[in-house]
Amino acid sequence: MIQSETLELLEWNRLCQHLSTFAATKLGAIASRQLKIPDSQAESTQLLEQTKEVYQLESRLSPSLSFEGIQDIGDSLERAELQGILAGDELLAIATTLAGSRNLRRVIDNQENIPILTELVAELRTYPELEQEIHRCIDERGQVTDRASQKLGEIRTELRRLRSQITQKLQNILQAKSGAVQEQLITQRGDRFVIPVKAPQKDAIPGIVHDTSTSGATLYVEPHSIVPIGNQLRQAIRREQTEEEIIRRALTEQVAAVKPDLERLLAIVTTLDLATARARYSFWLGANPPRFIKWEEQESITLRQLRHPLLVWQHLHEQSQPVVPVDLLIIPVIRVVTITGPNTGGKTVTLKTLGLAALMAKVGLFIPAREPVEIPWFSQVLADIGDEQSLQQSLSTFSGHIRRISRILDALGTGEDREAEEQNIALSTPNSALVLLDEIGAGTDPAEGSALAIALLQYLASHARLTVATTHFGELKALKYEDERFENASVEFDESTLSPTYRLLWGIPGRSNALTIALRLGLKPEVVEQAKTQVGEATDEVNLVIAGLEAQRRRQETKAAEAQNLLQQAERLYKEVSAKATNLEERERTLKASQEAAVQQAIAQAKGEIAQVIRRLQQGTPTAQDAQQATNALNQIAQKFQPATPAKPKAGFMPKVGDRIRLSQFGQTAEVLVAPDDDGELTVRFGIMKMTVKLKDVESLDGQKAEPVVKSKPAPAPVTPAAPPTLAIRTSKNTVDLRGKRVADAELLLDKAISEASGPIWIIHGHGTGKLRQGVHTYLQQHPRVSNYEAAEQVDGGSGVTVAYVE
Repeated sequence: MIQSETLELLEWNRLCQHLSTFAATKLGAIASRQLKIPDSQAESTQLLEQTKEVYQLESRLSPSLSFEGIQDIGDSLERAELQGILAGDELLAIATTLAGSRNLRRVIDNQENIPILTELVAELRTYPELEQEIHRCIDERGQVTDRASQKLGEIRTELRRLRSQITQKLQNILQAKSGAVQEQLITQRGDRFVIPVKAPQKDAIPGIVHDTSTSGATLYVEPHSIVPIGNQLRQAIRREQTEEEIIRRALTEQVAAVKPDLERLLAIVTTLDLATARARYSFWLGANPPRFIKWEEQESITLRQLRHPLLVWQHLHEQSQPVVPVDLLIIPVIRVVTITGPNTGGKTVTLKTLGLAALMAKVGLFIPAREPVEIPWFSQVLADIGDEQSLQQSLSTFSGHIRRISRILDALGTGEDREAEEQNIALSTPNSALVLLDEIGAGTDPAEGSALAIALLQYLASHARLTVATTHFGELKALKYEDERFENASVEFDESTLSPTYRLLWGIPGRSNALTIALRLGLKPEVVEQAKTQVGEATDEVNLVIAGLEAQRRRQETKAAEAQNLLQQAERLYKEVSAKATNLEERERTLKASQEAAVQQAIAQAKGEIAQVIRRLQQGTPTAQDAQQATNALNQIAQKFQPATPAKPKAGFMPKVGDRIRLSQFGQTAEVLVAPDDDGELTVRFGIMKMTVKLKDVESLDGQKAEPVVKSKPAPAPVTPAAPPTLAIRTSKNTVDLRGKRVADAELLLDKAISEASGPIWIIHGHGTGKLRQGVHTYLQQHPRVSNYEAAEQVDGGSGVTVAYVE
């Protein structure tokens, strides 16, 4: 009994009614209004997981989960089992329910990461063959179709023929006796076809009168000539009805044969619709999924920004005041929370909000609070709430309170016995129940009421998991300092506006504001002062201490809010700086890539232009003028593509034979063949070319400039400026083709070419077996004028061509 009383006091039925508006089917709405509260945490966890998966599924789907076509066919199934004959619309409802259930299963099976829903719909049997048979025999209006049976089709063909005959004969009569009829109209009375005849002219059209107009001026007559056909029509209609009944009976028997599976289908669909209603209601509330904490692991209740769901509904649907949330943070050691403060401050609403939150978690609903939402699974939620501040404006007497509290204590005892039996333990741990008491000990002598309240709360601290009580008794505030299982809280009151703020303050007991309110409302000051003397100095001191604590708390909250703002600003600045750094890095990568692409393009272009110069020299007989033009062209290419001259490095480098150096004029590396002479000139080779360059025009690979050459003569003679470096260019004159020659013949040709050469020669011997190349190299090694030789560049033939440098 106390359980149902608690649900009524918490206005649980109103919440269920709100939930039912989110159901998609009639069965789902009924289940929502009659919501069953689970008896075990495992069942509650299962319901929560269903809600989470539907919530997740709804966020993926567009449009959302559809229950179209699913109807309440329970009564039809019962009648089918009792061998009744279902009507056409009832059979059609069964077919659409089967189709809607199949669509639901298909949608869920096509989704991932929803194992509970997938397992739920896996048991659905939708009997597509039964659905198809119903649709074959019943049309969308619930009527039996002509194709349902051959006999029915023949009967209806006959019916159409008889009706056509009757209509044709009546049309003839209307035309022949147009003066005797009221109007050119064929109508029906019952299942007989009649025409409107003027009463004075009834003898002109003999027949059976089936009806008369209200004025009596018109008679509805069935002419004798069509009476036999009408009788045939009536007999055909009866045969049609009999055949339709036979068809519907056969379909009903098929439905009755699978009644258990269809009932299971209804149960699954209703479960799914209820889970969908919970998910949609939770989304509408802006709620978050709760996690059931374990007391034995010392986890705390965490309900931040908790809102009363009925007040949220009232605010959104009735445009009432915004809901003020409360914070409930309760550590495991706390068993009793005492809330004090002035009337209309929100104490009772806080009790109801906590009670509804506990029940919502048990039935699988999300809780309208900020994440994380952590709450224990309470085996029972027991409440004694009822005063003029309740949501339904109900009143309670002292005797009513005591009777209800007695039932609560009895329920706690029963619950303890049941838990002890289930867990096979002694009664050493409190019942995992939530007890909510409003104005405990009120309605009687204050001294006795206070003593009764203290004794009751101490008893509940040992026999209930959590008790939250509201009171005006100051003595209850001191329990916190005597027993660590007690905690104080109070509702805030703004004395400047004489109105509550509905905020819940933890750790601070509420203080009386009656005298302050009375003074501000216009009560004579002398009366208020006299009242203060009656209260006593001790009470004034307590109120001053409480006022100081409240002021300190407000200052701390202000500083905490400022710190939070600073933290948010820092996080925002960090994100902005990180975003800018990322953009800069991206821009740097892009710029570097573009620069590399430009360098590669410039190199490719320079190589192309050099190749053009070489090809021009190779065409025909080169002259000194051609060589000079080629040299000038190469100098222009070098100036065009070489990078900007870097800062002048420190001197201190002297190139030696075999060193790799860089020619600053061309930006290319070269090998030193001859060390610098007294004039500061040295011979280098880069690529296929040998040239003489000035010491000042070379540098080391790490950027050091060469040391100047110090001459031994005190007064050196003027040095004639060196001619531009001579480039070794391959032409037809300095190229010897030995392919196809024997080694002995090749040596003769080589000796002649070397004797006529004034620079490097290109010897084409090919690859072949390698004997010719080996013979050429042996000959070159022994020849006195050949300083060295090497394989030609790849563009000139690579290892199939040897370049010999002749002195």
